[in-house]
Amino acid sequence: MGERELPLVQEAFTANWVSTVGPHLTALERYCQQRWGLPGVALASGTAAVHLGLKALGVGPGDEVLVSTLTFAASANPVVYLGARPIFIDSERTSWNLDPDLLSKFLARRARDNRLPKALEVVHIFGQPANLKDILAICRQYELPVLEDAAEALGATFDSCQVGTLGELGVFSFNGNKIITCSSGGLLLSPNHAWIEQARHWSTQARDPDPGNNYVHTQLGYNYRLSNVLAGIALGQLEVLETRVAQRRAVFERYAEAFKDLPGFTPMPEAPWGRCNRWLSCFLLDANSRHTAATLAKKLTELNVDSRPVWKPLHTQPFFQQYETVGGAVAEDLNRRGICLPSSSNLLPEEQDYVVAAIKENV
Repeated sequence: MGERELPLVQEAFTANWVSTVGPHLTALERYCQQRWGLPGVALASGTAAVHLGLKALGVGPGDEVLVSTLTFAASANPVVYLGARPIFIDSERTSWNLDPDLLSKFLARRARDNRLPKALEVVHIFGQPANLKDILAICRQYELPVLEDAAEALGATFDSCQVGTLGELGVFSFNGNKIITCSSGGLLLSPNHAWIEQARHWSTQARDPDPGNNYVHTQLGYNYRLSNVLAGIALGQLEVLETRVAQRRAVFERYAEAFKDLPGFTPMPEAPWGRCNRWLSCFLLDANSRHTAATLAKKLTELNVDSRPVWKPLHTQPFFQQYETVGGAVAEDLNRRGICLPSSSNLLPEEQDYVVAAIKENV
């Protein structure tokens, strides 16, 4: 937290705007429109934003949605909420994100069979922008709408544009572990004003306007609106977004410098088409290493260093194994050898030195 969040929270309490309406909520959505040029609706979580974004695209029972496989389960769960089926697409090694070549071949095959999916959800993992130039071009060839899951990528850019603003819809997360946070929250953005207004309606239980102020509902609704108190925190956090990105990138650069002469331990590459926000500092063990990411993480836990393997691919998750997968070997390899190190914006140099020493002792 910085210096601005608490006064904004106190302002919400003083004015008694503590629920899912209020001036901070309005100001947050206005700020985001001014900053990124798109209308948006502030929601209770990034997962809620993905859910309503897919619903706005018309995703429903029996539909198929392409999803990056190397991501957290929250990216794919909303597909299943809607009764649709995810199809998982493997990663490429340049960015660790969705592979455009596999996407192109899959869609060409499905087009020949007249079985195109309903939408694509591309995830920008660990703050690394996916190859949007190729991905968007391929999808537009088949008139396939794209939802950008930029939950981990606030402050990351593709060709100087904020990721999450280039597809038909984009999603940010303000969850407690993200680069900025309001404890829990999300944002759905789109150039399509009608979709945003529809999502806003759904997010407040889809209560219809009624001359008698009665409770009238003609659609299924959700309790997904962000509170005015949390919107105040998000406003304060967004003021220091670039500072937080610089801090995360500095943490990563210190690791990269410390490990540059350590054989078999290489940094996650930064794709040439954009800027990674380095939400998490990720490194890759050599294929011949005595450790996998999981066994190294266990060793680090014994030294009181918290770490994680990179995301377990969704197509390998027990629940999601029932769904179709395109490729998968690259994501599985990245999960087996990739590890995420402590990356907090306020990580102290001496704490980072301790992590570095623990890695050097065990790799």
